[in-house]
Amino acid sequence: MNRKGLYFLIALALGGVGAVHAQDAAAPAGDTSASTAPVSSFDDRWYIAPTVGGYYNDDKRNTNSRQFYYGLGFGKFFTPNLSIDLFVDRTKRKIDRGPANGGGQGDSSWANNNVGVAARYYVGDWNAFRPYLLAGVLGSHHNNPYDSGWSPAAELGVGVSKTVTDSTDVRLEAGYRYDWDDKTSENPAFASTGNNSNRNGYGDAFLGLSIVSRFGAPPAAPAPAVAPPPPAPDCSTMDSDHDGVNDCDDKCPNTPAGTIVGPDGCPQKVVIDLRGVNFKFDFPKKGHVKASEIGKALAIPTADSLAVLNQAVDTLQRYPQVHVTVAGYTDSKGTDAYNQSLSERRAQIVYDYLTSHGIDASRLDGPIGHGKNDPIGDNATDAGRAQNRRTELQVKQ
Repeated sequence: MNRKGLYFLIALALGGVGAVHAQDAAAPAGDTSASTAPVSSFDDRWYIAPTVGGYYNDDKRNTNSRQFYYGLGFGKFFTPNLSIDLFVDRTKRKIDRGPANGGGQGDSSWANNNVGVAARYYVGDWNAFRPYLLAGVLGSHHNNPYDSGWSPAAELGVGVSKTVTDSTDVRLEAGYRYDWDDKTSENPAFASTGNNSNRNGYGDAFLGLSIVSRFGAPPAAPAPAVAPPPPAPDCSTMDSDHDGVNDCDDKCPNTPAGTIVGPDGCPQKVVIDLRGVNFKFDFPKKGHVKASEIGKALAIPTADSLAVLNQAVDTLQRYPQVHVTVAGYTDSKGTDAYNQSLSERRAQIVYDYLTSHGIDASRLDGPIGHGKNDPIGDNATDAGRAQNRRTELQVKQ
């Protein structure tokens, strides 16, 4: 092997690796993209690959069986598993003297320069030892004392690669290169041996070591995958303002707590009208304030008054958030003290009727009496006084 060429190749390899490490050292502090830790994913930067190796030559070449070669590749990964290199390499072989000249190797030699393209297919994780297959085609130029020219060649091989920094790999490979060379061994000294007669080519085994050095800043780490937004909650199962109306149907969101709302979620004034529930004059009597005896105290027709009370029970059951005050009233007949007691008895008998029909007492305030106060009818007439003998359910908003 040409020593100057070998020294040049070693210097080139060391220079390439040094340049890569200089890029790492020049990276700003805290820049994790330029760390020396191996990258964990596909890196498609261009690289150079200085190579040294050795041939085990075809025994028909009439040359020494083993010698070194050196070369340089330039390529990149096009996918995580596929790289393509353009490369050149060179070797120099000593020519055998032949039997007629005493055998052995003489001073003559011939050089072989190759230019080609090689594809490598890798398997395994990027940071692990990655085995690969090698296939290449090339042109081979031979230069010897008897001939100079080009011939086609092809190579197949296997290898293994290892990432050692985020910009450097080491590659070791072995293979077989066939050279369709039918000229370089046409040494007249071998005419009687038949070794070079009618030869269409030679096959040589090879072993090579490459240092792959990538250029430029390492690729940025891939952005973490953004999780898809969670599905929108089903508004039919939500009640954001806790008013009893789901968000799909609620046309008045954010109503204050305790607000009485209608089916559309908007505030609604609940009116529980007990007009029509009128009492007989001076009823109920003392000692007869019982829900079961309310019919005795009601004005005729009693059924109409009971129907109104039952509607009030239904309304309170449909609006469980409603609270009411049960208040009783009288007409102006009688003393104030007597009317006060009578109004309280009327409120009490209605209160007991509601609780006996399923309305919880915690929703009822009272019973309270207002006597002859707040009349709604004219106390100067029988009809007006009948209206004033009443109870009311006053809704607390």
